[in-house]
Amino acid sequence: MGTIYYGGSATPIHIEDRALAHLKVVIATKLRRGESFTVSWQHPDDEPRGRSTIWLHPSIPLRFVFDEPETPPLSRKWIEDLANSANSSGGIMLIAEHIDTAPEDVQEDASQVVHAVGVSDDDS
Repeated sequence: MGTIYYGGSATPIHIEDRALAHLKVVIATKLRRGESFTVSWQHPDDEPRGRSTIWLHPSIPLRFVFDEPETPPLSRKWIEDLANSANSSGGIMLIAEHIDTAPEDVQEDASQVVHAVGVSDDDS
């Protein structure tokens, strides 16, 4: 279970490592561009039922902490879905990964996935 520490909040936000790795790519891209936006998610099963939303701004400190030492393989489709929601009026909605049951020919690395959401070489 990964964790986001945002601003001065004493309450960490817990998100599964794989989901957080994908979310981090999209958040970093938006913040690097100086864009503000919201991120929303449903509470995990071990927390009281409900959902939360935070407003992200480039000037507010943000830290991602992952339990796993290695970055998981990233899904271009999931990053694209998150990026599309980031560009909507509702902001990023942390959605479940759409698992494709067809075998992939090539495992893409993070730099290829970053380019899929429109980050130039200067930004990555």
